[in-house]
Amino acid sequence: MELGKQIRKYRNEMSLSQDALAEKVFVSRQTISNWENDKSYPDVNSLILLSEVFETSIDKLIKGDIEIMKKKIQKEDQKNFEKLSNVFGILLALVILSPVALVHYLGDVGIVIWVVLAGITFYVAVKVEKKKKEFDIQTYREIIAFTQGTGLDNISKAREEGKRLYQKILLALGAGLMTLIIAGISAVLLK
Repeated sequence: MELGKQIRKYRNEMSLSQDALAEKVFVSRQTISNWENDKSYPDVNSLILLSEVFETSIDKLIKGDIEIMKKKIQKEDQKNFEKLSNVFGILLALVILSPVALVHYLGDVGIVIWVVLAGITFYVAVKVEKKKKEFDIQTYREIIAFTQGTGLDNISKAREEGKRLYQKILLALGAGLMTLIIAGISAVLLK
């Protein structure tokens, strides 16, 4: 982070010791040392006091840090989205593949287990959809670009947005067809 270097630079320019600066911003000398060595980051009030003591803007103090923070947050978001998507994929596979075996071997208990599993899968699916809306990603190409830390250009983005309507229709038809197949197989097994 750049803030530690900036604090040290401004402190040295003003010939302030860590103790003297700490007194002016109402923190301990150790806190100043932690900031300068990037072990911790000042809160908003401390940033305001630092900018007043150094007679500079907060923007100048934290320049460079904003981009680093954005990248760090974006990477964390990408990892979390990827994990959530993987969990959803596994749960969906279980919901699709397990009903016949569960009903055949466990009977009514199997149905209850499958309903619980389907409920959990639905919950995770809703969370994935909320994340997709939050990050403005809907199509597979947008999802892949997001998880790789890249974006789509404007033309590609417009094309992907055009695909969204028919993808939703196909998804609804596919889900309905899958439900009919599972219901048919379950009905045959329960006879």
